[in-house]
Amino acid sequence: MAEPELIDVDAPGVRLRALSWGTVGAPIALCLHGFPDTAHGWRNIAPLLVDAGFRVVAPFMRGYAPSSTASDGSYHVGALMDDALRVLDAAGPTGRDVLIGHDWGAIAGAGLAAMPDSPFSKAVIMSVPFAAAFRPLGKTPDAGRLAAQLPRQLLRSWYIMYFQLPGLPERSASWVVPRLWRQWSPGYDAADDVAHVLDAIGAPENWRAALGYYRATVRNSKPPAQYAELHRHWLSAPQLPTLYLHGIDDGCASADYTRWVRRVLPEGSEVATVERAGHFLQLEQPEAVAGHIVDFIGSTRA
Repeated sequence: MAEPELIDVDAPGVRLRALSWGTVGAPIALCLHGFPDTAHGWRNIAPLLVDAGFRVVAPFMRGYAPSSTASDGSYHVGALMDDALRVLDAAGPTGRDVLIGHDWGAIAGAGLAAMPDSPFSKAVIMSVPFAAAFRPLGKTPDAGRLAAQLPRQLLRSWYIMYFQLPGLPERSASWVVPRLWRQWSPGYDAADDVAHVLDAIGAPENWRAALGYYRATVRNSKPPAQYAELHRHWLSAPQLPTLYLHGIDDGCASADYTRWVRRVLPEGSEVATVERAGHFLQLEQPEAVAGHIVDFIGSTRA
């Protein structure tokens, strides 16, 4: 497959660059990556989605070079949603476009899927369950079973609290990134991906930006006014028909959470787990993942 083309998008507060595979004018599959990953993380499934008639557009999220850091300082979910919508507008929406989000891209995608006037026809959310699946706190079905997950999940999520510390996290990109890839997708050779990630967020200003996603969310800081309306959607249940995918061997979050995800999905949605795949399932099992996606969103080929 040919090398991806580049799309540059100027938005208030950030300049975004996206990779694009496929034919201009085809329905867009907007693919949002997470942490610690880059737009290159879609390279294995992009050809398969293009073969199904889609144009794959994958931006580097704000703070991840070659996209810029945010001059407005915002790494709130609402800002990520705004970026995604601006990339879609720049690429040329068709009215038949779909959203695919992984990790932080899944969190932003959850907000976009919850919008009452979302420009997407369907959503695919991967590896990070909807926050709405566990709300309201204390009234979740099977609460005892969910509580039993908590001790192990706290161990798995050590990095989130570590990122809240002053000073020390800023000096740890070189060991945190490869450690998380080993922990989250055991057995996967992540050398190329780790190199891409360190190119994108290895520099101090970019690493601070990546930490900013976690700090804005854990500290529940208020987003700038221009993102506030979008930001309010990310904790809500999706309104779009949604496919939720999770790797069976995910070392970041248990595939058991699919039990709670099912209860908040609208009619026409599906849930599937992927065998022999960890957190970065789109890289580990691209044919299986693309198969699930195309079965759900449908091929646009005649």
